[in-house]
Amino acid sequence: MKVKRIVLASRPGIDKEPKPENFRLEEADFREELSDGQVLANTLYLSVDPYLRYCMNEESAGSYLLVWKISEVLSSNGIGVVEQSRSSQYKVGDIVSHFNWPWQTKCILDGSSLKKLDPSLVDGHLSHYLGLLGSTGLTALLGIKEQGHVTPGANQTLVVSGAAGACGSLAGQIGRLLGCSRVIGICGTNEKCAVLTSELGFDGALNYKLPGLAYKLKACCPNGVDIYFDNVGGEISDIVISQMKKNSHLVLCGQISQYNKGAAFAIDPQTETTLKDCNITRELFLLLNYTDQYDSANLQLIEWLRAGKLKAKETIVDGIENTAEHKS
Repeated sequence: MKVKRIVLASRPGIDKEPKPENFRLEEADFREELSDGQVLANTLYLSVDPYLRYCMNEESAGSYLLVWKISEVLSSNGIGVVEQSRSSQYKVGDIVSHFNWPWQTKCILDGSSLKKLDPSLVDGHLSHYLGLLGSTGLTALLGIKEQGHVTPGANQTLVVSGAAGACGSLAGQIGRLLGCSRVIGICGTNEKCAVLTSELGFDGALNYKLPGLAYKLKACCPNGVDIYFDNVGGEISDIVISQMKKNSHLVLCGQISQYNKGAAFAIDPQTETTLKDCNITRELFLLLNYTDQYDSANLQLIEWLRAGKLKAKETIVDGIENTAEHKS
């Protein structure tokens, strides 16, 4: 049989943005021969996340990331349905997920590396298992919980950059649920700002592409910033850090503005001085360091989702041929 797949055609290079020509759609022969313990699955959803930019580099930012190879199939978090099984753990029709799902329409996977999903927990909305109940939601919750140091009743202000993205939009809502009294988001369009304040409960939202970000942030946070959930790095983060209080906390989740550059977690010297002088914690958040909390965190996320306290904003694009051109 034939399958469609996406392979890496070329590397974008440092200081260059990925382009469609860096990827190639192929139709390849596929043999449905399973070994003991394996399953054949039909791909349903693939997650296209900012960190995947690192997978295009010759050397990733950390040993926890897989570097994609030229002319080989790409991979990321994915969900599929079992079509054939030689694993005692899974039967035909089971919905499964994998952290390293190949970007092709059908694939053979080892059952030992899969996780069985319960569609009833998300009312059939399976894509939530890649977002709100996947690494995105876990990062938002555990990042805020473990490194944000929220203290209910302490009148803390949380600022989230990349606030309209999958992780940022959840982080802001979770910060409120855990006890922050004020939540401000930074994003890139007025439309996104409106969604944050009208649908997701943010107290304010700022478009960083408009002039006067520092002044506007000061107006939104007159008493300073207690917690900063950083998804972007660069100039935006320099502005936020300059307005953080002494002994405040920065959750270093992502640095999307720097991913096309060599040193993604580098920091401006003046900003580094501010961090030291104000005793601001700035720790890189790695979800893999908190595997023992995944189950309890997912239970909390499910509870909030079912209670209507947490909303997930998704961008879903049909067709594997469009995978490399969109992010969700």
